[in-house]
Amino acid sequence: MAEGENKGLVLLDFWVSPFGQRCRIALAEKGVEYEYREENLRDKSPLLLKSNPVHKKIPVLIDHGRPVCESLNIVQYIDEKWPDRAPLLPADSYARAQARFWADLVDKKMYESGTKLWKLKGEAQEEAKKEFIEILKLLEGELGDKKYFGGDTFGLVDIALVPFTAWFYSYEACANLSAEKEAPKLVPWVKRCRERESVSKSLPDPLKVYEFVCFLKKVYGIE
Repeated sequence: MAEGENKGLVLLDFWVSPFGQRCRIALAEKGVEYEYREENLRDKSPLLLKSNPVHKKIPVLIDHGRPVCESLNIVQYIDEKWPDRAPLLPADSYARAQARFWADLVDKKMYESGTKLWKLKGEAQEEAKKEFIEILKLLEGELGDKKYFGGDTFGLVDIALVPFTAWFYSYEACANLSAEKEAPKLVPWVKRCRERESVSKSLPDPLKVYEFVCFLKKVYGIE
């Protein structure tokens, strides 16, 4: 048996991953204790490869030897396992479906679109900027004047999106855009989220993220 395979609750993660940060935020909201395992993504551990043999990616939450993969799936697993603590999904079935829809949109669009901003140049980057701004405006429209995406309660969509805000500085610096200018209503939402201890302790310094992006650009030979 691999070390840590059957030791309570273990999160296999990587410090700058917005997907892993979702899991950390959800666990913090629930007040659940767990063991954090930092993975080396260039030399993945046997435990990670065994726990997620399909995608071989972080994050993976291992609950007494049973692995749960994919960040939104993990967040919902956490919500269902500890339903009596800080619900992350609304009780109403329609509202739950809406939350899942918007979280899925963030999952499918934000990372890919944001990555293009620092990986591409010229016309390709300009197209990526248009796509990114369109996503921001869609999300701003859904948020509207609400405190959080689910209304007064911090929940799934907030958890899905807020980790990417730590990457906004990098996106802006690499692609010469302003998220605040394009989607001003998201700014107070980001501030409210960051005032939550679960978020502030889970998200990295945007400047550290930018250093990491600069490192990636050198690795990929972009600059």
